[in-house]
Amino acid sequence: QVQLVESGGGLVQPGGSLRLSCAASGSIFRLYAMGWYRQAPGKSREWVATIDSGGDSTNYAGSVRGRFTISRDNAKNTVYLEMNSLKPEDTAVYYCNRVASTTAREALLNYWGQGTQVTVSS
Repeated sequence: QVQLVESGGGLVQPGGSLRLSCAASGSIFRLYAMGWYRQAPGKSREWVATIDSGGDSTNYAGSVRGRFTISRDNAKNTVYLEMNSLKPEDTAVYYCNRVASTTAREALLNYWGQGTQVTVSS
């Protein structure tokens, strides 16, 4: 079973930046497309971004396109989410998961890591 550990969240002012990390266990991490998701208080979990197994193709939700960048380092079994120009509406717990492809939005694993809290507030 692949283990997912998210980190890098915190409190940041509007307009600020954060870099999230998702460390995954397993030697075949490099074979999987991966995605980031978030869940704001009182709302359903939503898809944010995906990246293919080689890191060459990415896809973003409209609300974050141009501000967020997803990347990965297969040597470290880690996927990243660089978040810039953060807004209060980006406040949420952020999670990562496997996806079928960069065009897919549905998470493949039926479990989640603990997530990492991002709070954007002045």
